Amino acid sequence: MRVLAIETSCDESAVCLLEAEGDFGGPPEHAFKFTVRGNALASQAALHAQYGGVFPNVAKREHAKALVPLLETVLKESSELKAADMIYHINESALLREPELLLRLKEFFSAYGKPDIDCIAVTHGPGLEPALWVGINFARALSLAWSVPLVAVNHMEGHVIMPMVEFETESSGHMLNVEFPLLALLISGGHTELVLSQKFGEYERIGETRDDAAGEAFDKVARLLGRTYPGGPEISRLAAEARERGVAADFKFTRPMLHSGDYDFSFSGLKTEVRKLVEAHGELTEEFVMQVAREFEECVADVLITKSLRAVEEYGVATLLVGGGVSANTYIRRALAERLERVGCTLLVPTPELATDNALMIALAGYFHAARKEYAALGSLRAIGNLRLEHTA
Repeated sequence: MRVLAIETSCDESAVCLLEAEGDFGGPPEHAFKFTVRGNALASQAALHAQYGGVFPNVAKREHAKALVPLLETVLKESSELKAADMIYHINESALLREPELLLRLKEFFSAYGKPDIDCIAVTHGPGLEPALWVGINFARALSLAWSVPLVAVNHMEGHVIMPMVEFETESSGHMLNVEFPLLALLISGGHTELVLSQKFGEYERIGETRDDAAGEAFDKVARLLGRTYPGGPEISRLAAEARERGVAADFKFTRPMLHSGDYDFSFSGLKTEVRKLVEAHGELTEEFVMQVAREFEECVADVLITKSLRAVEEYGVATLLVGGGVSANTYIRRALAERLERVGCTLLVPTPELATDNALMIALAGYFHAARKEYAALGSLRAIGNLRLEHTA
């Protein structure tokens, strides 16, 4: 099966063409394996830096500009960019709010024909609704013009599945033999949650952030320290430098909700604690900035890891996977691996370049839904900004 995937949940526009076959946990002759035929991504991070975070209407505009060029790149990479062999019709009424996307699609359909694909997978939530709608409308237009079914994918399910695959070559791989129950720690700019899975495709959220997500807190603290968006990598770099130089803080941040008795998180108060410290300190010297970065990173890591380990013990978890942009954080990865090794729990994390939003994870999740013929009705497909990851396969 060939799946064309589209991702526009936040500030990355991404398109991927995946060829896959097999089932999760099937016998060797039917085991899941895949080949990435084409993969392209356009990041808006530098553009949003001037706002100190993602500006939804700017993200929407940039997605409309990027999607058709990304599609052309992917089809060219996969040798599927073929000359038009017929007239393809566009439902223009569905794209009235996307005039630039409509114009680019008209040019695309006049020049190129239908690629060899079996379905289209698109993120329909969670995320920024203006951004999600661009991807959905794009997918609808392609689905109608090419007469191929559409699969609606939960963005967070993509982050769950991504650590489960292993690459054998640069562009092909297979699904790991994952042992259940499985616990997913999903940490990004918009999400911090713990999701329990008793079997593949079934999810139960047992904990979530009550306010700021971990990635959002990293960005806000970076801004307090005079750093630009995205702040996570910069905080991580400063913290690593502090450890290398032996720079330790002479203060300690409160570990929020560490002993709350549940699996929820809260990072808003921590951000306020950092702000008050920074304001009281005055001049932001290099050493002070490194101290704050190190203590903040270690504080967040302590909370994430302690609660995850507690859930591992309570639910008898065999595998813990980490997904989302913050899973690229080197310190959190290393500290979590050390703690899990002591309790005999397997840790799965994606490669750093695939930890952030991408279309490959949407293609992988989309494949399994398409294999079960769980197709979306185009007329009822909607962007859902707060879509939850709780459904049964």
